[in-house]
Amino acid sequence: MREFKINSNDSGQRLDKFILKTVKGMPMSLMYKAIRLKKIKVNRKRATEKQILNENDVVQMFLSEDLFSEKITANEFSSIKPNLNIVYEDENILLCDKPAGVLVHTGDGDGKISGDGSTQDRSTLIYHIQAYLYQKGEYDPQNENSFAPALCNRIDRNTGGMVICAKNAPALRAVNERIRENKISKHYLCAVHGKTPRNKDTLSDFLIKDSKNNKVRVLKNKQQGAKEIITKYTLIEHNARLNISLLEIELVTGRTHQIRAHMASIGNSLLGDGKYASIQKDKAIGYKHQALYSYKLEFLPYDDILSYLNGRIFKVKPSSIYFLREFSVLPNSKIQL
Repeated sequence: MREFKINSNDSGQRLDKFILKTVKGMPMSLMYKAIRLKKIKVNRKRATEKQILNENDVVQMFLSEDLFSEKITANEFSSIKPNLNIVYEDENILLCDKPAGVLVHTGDGDGKISGDGSTQDRSTLIYHIQAYLYQKGEYDPQNENSFAPALCNRIDRNTGGMVICAKNAPALRAVNERIRENKISKHYLCAVHGKTPRNKDTLSDFLIKDSKNNKVRVLKNKQQGAKEIITKYTLIEHNARLNISLLEIELVTGRTHQIRAHMASIGNSLLGDGKYASIQKDKAIGYKHQALYSYKLEFLPYDDILSYLNGRIFKVKPSSIYFLREFSVLPNSKIQL
């Protein structure tokens, strides 16, 4: 039998969600059966899967020890030097400028180790963030049951730019709610082929996933399984010599490959984007992956624990955005980098 005392990061969530995070090897069917048979209790009383946990509650699990995985050890987080470009940090959140080519979460990289029940990759952004916070004394996996510092937004491996990390569970819930309510405005820069049909436009279509090929398709009319996408773009500069354009993109919706697919659908594919265009010519001028960067975040007015950030705008350094070299926007940029 193992007991878990609910702390501030565990509280406020349902029992079933807490169990799945804490006992990562447990099948859902076994979890529901264990609750039904009173092998999982809260404060030594019968519990239900939807029961909300409060701080200082104690969850008892009368389960096989084989289901419990060892947590990441202090030595593992102490043995690396975190490589992070931190744009902003406070007690609740951390904003990082992720370079293109870095995975945000565990993927196909090398250096994998056993950790908190899942496979950890030392090269990922989240691993470096967790190691950084551990070394600062702000996170200790040995003292947590179900929570670890987590990323609130994801960007593709080959897209660079701003990623939000929540240091605690209340901050994670707050940022996720802001994203759902469109209270964090996300802006991108990208380099595309040709010149856009208009200097400024709002594109509104539908997107459907092709999971087999890990791609998406943009549709003019809604079909079953398709989701609405809205993308705003502004033309910043057109390089006539190379016939490429620098755009600022504001995401109203945030779907898989939305910017890449939406711009390709109007004939302005991103430089280096081999998934939605041919990139043989792009490779010749040094672009092996999409020229896309999440360069700015704005916290819009909202009443929550992060309200002290309302109106704040955070930007990456222009030197991070490698494809700006093709344009003359600096220092008199319309986007005020």
